[in-house]
Amino acid sequence: MNPVRAYAAVTAAYWAFMLSDGALRMLVLLHFNGLGFSPIQLAWLFLLYEAAGIVTNLAAGWLAARFGLAATLYAGLGIQIAALATLAQLDPAWSVTASVMFVMAVQGASGVAKDLSKMSSKSAVKVLVPAADGGLFRWVAALTGSKNAVKGLGFFLGAALLAFAGFQAAVWGMAAVLAAILAAVVLFLPAGLPGRVKAAEGWSGWRSRDSRVNRLSLARMFLFGARDVWFVVGIPIYFQAVLSDGTAEGRREAFFLVGGFMALWIILYGAVQAAAPRILGGAGRPEAQITRDAVRWAGRLVPIPFVMAAAVVIAGDPAPWLTMLLVLGLLVFGFVFAVNSSVHSYLILAFGQAQRITRDVGFYYMANAAGRLIGTLLSGLSYQVGGLPLCLATAGAMAAASWWAARRLLIDNPESAGPTR
Repeated sequence: MNPVRAYAAVTAAYWAFMLSDGALRMLVLLHFNGLGFSPIQLAWLFLLYEAAGIVTNLAAGWLAARFGLAATLYAGLGIQIAALATLAQLDPAWSVTASVMFVMAVQGASGVAKDLSKMSSKSAVKVLVPAADGGLFRWVAALTGSKNAVKGLGFFLGAALLAFAGFQAAVWGMAAVLAAILAAVVLFLPAGLPGRVKAAEGWSGWRSRDSRVNRLSLARMFLFGARDVWFVVGIPIYFQAVLSDGTAEGRREAFFLVGGFMALWIILYGAVQAAAPRILGGAGRPEAQITRDAVRWAGRLVPIPFVMAAAVVIAGDPAPWLTMLLVLGLLVFGFVFAVNSSVHSYLILAFGQAQRITRDVGFYYMANAAGRLIGTLLSGLSYQVGGLPLCLATAGAMAAASWWAARRLLIDNPESAGPTR
């Protein structure tokens, strides 16, 4: 098997999935916000999506060990196609309760699909790419960064499709394109992508025996909670309210502006992730130094949301200067967050054991999904209770918890316990 060709095929499949995933999230958020759903109701739409990831990542690691990474990758793409086709059946005449329950169920299936695809792609990197000379850090940064850039394009695509094609036509179009991509991947994925292992662990092996994996997973949970507290509901709804004048044309313009900003944020986030090895001084740096980087950059994230929360309180009412400050603050948050995320993505593969890498990666992304679930719930709740200031302050508290958990990695790596600056 040609490892580079296999890596390229896996990456292409992952890109296709994430494009549809980003577009679907923006379609659902903006469509139902336009129907008058409250922040709490909007958060409920995504809760099962995130909750599904907790179970899926544990099961995906076991399934990949049993049936192979190609099988779980195909399953992820197939389930996403089915979820899109089902979502197209949504009837505008249904009650709010029925609509929320239906979309929650479909989003839950999409969450299963996402985590099957993510676990398969990330685990494949560990097997296909040599770790020597910083190769593992470079390749995982490239996969993760490019994936998020593509997902950012999906955010803009979702907003554009909603504005020009409408909800149902957009969903059907994405399902058709993804089905064609799945067929191409099945036909052209090189034979020999890692298959089942001879003696995969039973379900009792779901939790890693390596304390570094467990502590990194805890830091990851709080890190993604810190992002999703403002990302899922708070900031998009705030910006849409500020940028729209209430007319049909104003709402359409706000769709583009909000979708464009969210897309730009994700694209820049992905670019920083891909560049993280260079930002940190080179991919060939020792694991101990990168562990210290994880602590240092986690600490740098903490004050950013608190500063933005204070600015919103001081401003009192929306103002052009406040909007610009929030945009700049969120871009700075994205830069620091991206370096944190990229370092985590490297460390889980560095810490994980090759013979059970799908289980360790699955456990780590289970924690990631738990953080997103907590962040999604708190996003709607905090915004409804205390508006944007509470939403951003909650993000700061989650970032502080991530920094605390990252510091505990130094307990397991005494050689890493130098100055974290």
